[in-house]
Order: sequence, then structure tokens, then C-alpha cells
Amino acid sequence: MSQRVNDEVVAKAMGEIRSGPSSGRHGDTLPHGYKVGVTPKQTLFREIKHSFLETFFPDKPFDKFKNQAGSRKFILGLQYLFPIFEWGRDYNLQKFRGDFVSGLTIASLCIPQDIAYAKLASLEPQYALYTSFVAPLVYAFMGSSRDIAIGPVAVVSLLLGTMLSNEISDYKSHEYLRLAFTATFFAGITQMALGVLRLGFLIDFLSHAAIVGFMAGAAITIALQQLKGLLGIQKFTRKTDIISVMRSVFESAHHGWNWQTIVIGLAFLVFILVTKYIAKKNKKLFWVAAISPMISVIVSTFFVYITRADKKGVAIVKHVKKGVNPSSASEIYFSGKYLGAGIRIGVVSGMVALTEAVAIGRTFAAMKDYSLDGNKEMVAMGAMNIVGSLASCYVATGSFSRSAVNYMAGCKTAVSNIVMSMVLLLTLLVITPLFKYTPNAVLASIIIAAVLGLVNIDAVILLWKIDKFDFVACMGAFFGVIFKSVEIGLLIAVAISFAKILLQVTRPRTAVLGKLPGTTIYRNIQQYPKATQINGILIVRVDSAIYFSNSNYIKERILRWLTDEEAQRTTTIEYLIVEMSPVTDIDTSGIHAFEELYQSLQKREVQLILANPGPVVMEKLHASNLTNLIGEDKIFLTVGDAVSIFGPKGEGVV
Repeated sequence: MSQRVNDEVVAKAMGEIRSGPSSGRHGDTLPHGYKVGVTPKQTLFREIKHSFLETFFPDKPFDKFKNQAGSRKFILGLQYLFPIFEWGRDYNLQKFRGDFVSGLTIASLCIPQDIAYAKLASLEPQYALYTSFVAPLVYAFMGSSRDIAIGPVAVVSLLLGTMLSNEISDYKSHEYLRLAFTATFFAGITQMALGVLRLGFLIDFLSHAAIVGFMAGAAITIALQQLKGLLGIQKFTRKTDIISVMRSVFESAHHGWNWQTIVIGLAFLVFILVTKYIAKKNKKLFWVAAISPMISVIVSTFFVYITRADKKGVAIVKHVKKGVNPSSASEIYFSGKYLGAGIRIGVVSGMVALTEAVAIGRTFAAMKDYSLDGNKEMVAMGAMNIVGSLASCYVATGSFSRSAVNYMAGCKTAVSNIVMSMVLLLTLLVITPLFKYTPNAVLASIIIAAVLGLVNIDAVILLWKIDKFDFVACMGAFFGVIFKSVEIGLLIAVAISFAKILLQVTRPRTAVLGKLPGTTIYRNIQQYPKATQINGILIVRVDSAIYFSNSNYIKERILRWLTDEEAQRTTTIEYLIVEMSPVTDIDTSGIHAFEELYQSLQKREVQLILANPGPVVMEKLHASNLTNLIGEDKIFLTVGDAVSIFGPKGEGVV
């Protein structure tokens, strides 16, 4: 019953479109109530302005400043730069309770993680603690995410350590430390520049598939690197590829492993993994997994201290410098031979850190249904790393594990980062000497347990099911990281992402359309096998904008469709209808391609017909006089209109 009503509505609508009887065929025109409209011609300035605004200011950030007094504009500007002044007005004790509990929880997680991650960057433990004190404070005032927890992360720490050691092999030298601060400074400059210039869309060029592969490869690499601490190996390779690491592990198997270290490391690794499993099964017990690293550090440190296991070959942290961050402004290279290396390392690590932070921020913003300003995030991340580089910190970003704990603990605002920062301050002032006997094996266990979550098997399987090219991109990044290096894996991820974009742009999809029985709807005959083609007419849809990069391919593909269809059909094709609804734009090369297509069709005695070109396309067709070449009477609002005129009697009308 409803189908019949729908069919009657369609028939009535089609009747309204036509203002005359369907009597024309083969070139006869039929009067129409509606024709394809042409928008008013835009000036070059207006076109450039529109494109500029849509590219850099799609969120219209300046609209709220219009018609405001000077003092009000200052306040709005201050709130825009420091969001804490906006949401802080509504802050109350109830929100603070949630933030206080969350801050304490993530602090208990971040302290042992920081000490471990500093080793990935080949830096002393206190520098990671410095980072988790300063960076969250800056972000809390400038960031727009309510849930993200700031600090050092495994992937960026490993990337930074690898790239720094490629420049300066002696990681205990003062030059190595200075280069780390320099890289952090330029990472912040890169991030802030992207935000100020509103170039955040550049991050989107790194596909989700490439990120999944890169993160998984980095996780495997980081976990393998921890075999040194887990097995108590003294001499270990500085390379990160899986072959070098495994060779180093097995070469030291007979004389370099320490059984006490192995027992400690495996015992606490099992403990941490069990607590993570419990938390996964029961979301209310998230705190069990959150505090397990700190419990592991406390228990193992006490055990080593009373047994003096360090005298039996168990490697320990030995010393964590006490006190707050010293200034490092004078340590940054602004000239000399390491300046170029500092800029390069900073740009790469800054982009990776930014990609991870934005992805995390967007994930939790979607879960809580609030908007996240990507450009604000970049400015905030840049500011905190610039400030951090002046205060003995290295590159910080959003941590997924800590952010997840922060979210589960019930955080309300970025005040949870401030609470965490205050706990870190207390740690630096009072507690750091207590970490002297912490075994490196426990820190290795904490890192392994943390990075295992970066290997997303379900996402990889989904990539295989949805898009094989995405799967190839994922695997390319993954194998690049584990068999070569983190930088090469990142390079492969970027290269494959761009390759996919180029492939989609240069080889867009086209489809032959047929009519769904009982309707005037025309759809892809491969998707809808019951769709029937019209005698004497070939209908082709182009599913992309037509530019210089694909115009010749589209023309040749349409002609191949025509050749193939003529070989299969028993009747001659007299009309070629190009459905242009998906064609959002066309350039000069596209216009020339259609002119050449028209000429080729004329030689075959086939008429070219266009259906539903968009406003931008129609404007350019008129400007190039292509409409005169094809004929105004050959451009229709719908495929159904064209078929009703040029098709067999009764086609196009239901």
C-alpha cells in the first residue's frame, strides 16, 4: 500500500516538472517547468575568499566578536586563548570532587610510567617527572579537552630517543640533553604554528589505517626494547628493528640474563596484566588497573631494598634527582651544528605527538558529546611544549592510557591535570629519593603492559574487511616500524596515505546506471542487478570532481563503457547520458575532456546528454560555452527527464 502511495507521489512530482505532454523523441524538446539553474557568476575575489574561509575558518571563530564592545572583545579573546576562564565560571565543589579523584588516580599511574618512559628517550627519570609537572599545568589553562591527560608517552619517547641517538650516540652527554630540549622547543613551535595558521587539516592526511599500523608497530618495538630490563641484559643493541633486538637477546642468553631480574619482571608483569583484565571485565574496578603500576613500584622497591637484590645483579634506577624543574632556556641550540637536527627532530616528534593527542581528544569528546577545537588544541600543545623546553621537559602529549583512566575516574574538567601536576610537584620535592631501589625490570613490565593496548587487532581485522588498500597501508606502516625504524615506519605511513589520496583522485569510480523497475530512480547496475538499461541509451555516473589529474581518465573510461556496452547490446546506442550529481567541481582540463568526448561521440553518431550538473559545474560549463556546444536542450535536471524525452515511449514516466 505504502509503495503504491510513494509511486503516486513520484508520478505526481514528475508530472509537475513537465509542463507539456511527453511527445518528443530523438532531439525534440519537451517544455519543462524546471531547468538546471545557473548561479550568479562569482568574482575571483569572492571565490578565493570563500575557499580561504572554508579551508582555514570553517568554524567561524570571529563571529562572536561582532558587534561587541572593546572590553567584551578583550574578555572573549582571553576566553578563546584560555578556555579555563570560560568554563571556570561554572566550576563548583561537585566538579572538583570528580577532578580531585581523577587527578590522584592518574598521578599514581603516571609516576611509574614517567620513570619508565624516560628510559625510552634515553633521559634521566627526573626529566619525565618534570614534564608531567609543567606540561599539564599549561594545558589545563589553554586546552579545550576535558578528559585528556598530559605527559610523556611511549611512542613519542621512543621516537625522540631514536632520532636523538642517531645524532649523538652518547646519550649521557650534555649535548644529548641540550638537543632533547631543542627538539622539544621546535616541536612546540611546529604545533603552535599549525594552530595559529589554522593548518590543523594537515593532520587528517595521515589516515586512520596508517596510524593503526604505526602505533601497533611502535608498540611491538617498545615491548621488545624492554627485554633488556626484563631479562637483566647489560649489553644491548641501540637499534630498534626486530632482527637486531632479537639477535641481541639470544646472543646474551648464556651469560647475560639474570634469573632474579626475570622473576621480578615476569611476576609484576603478570600482576599488572591481571589487574587490567579485571578492570576490563568490570568497569567499576578501573582503579585496580590504574594503581597497579604504583603498587608494583612500591612492593618491588621494598623487596629489593630489604633483600639487597641489587647486589646480585638486579639493575635498579639508582638515583632520581630531587627538586623542581631547573631552567633550561640557555641550553637550547639556536645556532651551531645541532640546530638543524633539533628542528628536524622537533618537527617530526611534534607532528606525531599532535596526531596522537588530537585523536585521543576527539575520541573522548565524542563519548561525552562536546566539541573539540583542533586549532585550539594545537596552540595549547605548542605552548606547553615551548614552556616545557624552557623548564627541562621533553615532548609531552596526550596519553591514551592515562586519558582512559581519567575518563573512567569521573573527571569533569582539565582541573584533573592540575591535581596530577601538584602530586608530581610533591613527588619531586619529597618522594624521588625513595625510587632509588626500584628495579628496572618492574619499569619494563609497566611499559610492556601499557603499550600492549596500542596493538588493536580488531581494528586491523576491520580494515581487511572494509578496505584492502587501507589494510596494505596499515601493514606497510607496521612492518616499516618493526623491521627498520620508527622514522621509516612513519615515513611509509605518510607515503601510503598520500598514495591512496592520489589513487582516488586520479582514478575515480564511474558506474553504468539502470532504471529500478516501477520507479524513475536510476542506480548502479552492479549494486542493483534488477535495474534495467534503456534501449538506445547508455547512462554513466561520474563519482568525483573532474580535474586535470583525472579528466583524461574519465573521458577514456566513459568511451570504454560505451564500447563495451555496444559490444554486448543488440541495439545501437544513440544517446550517452552522463549523470553529474556527484561532480562537485570541474576545471579547464575537465572542460577540454568533455569537448573531446563530445567530438568522439559525434563521430560515432552518439548524442551527449548531461544530467543534474551542480552550480559550480554549471557556471563553468556556461563560461566555457560548452553548453552551447552540447546544446541547452541536452542538459537536464534528472536522468529521468532525459530518458522521458530521448528514450523509448513511456520510459522515465511511472
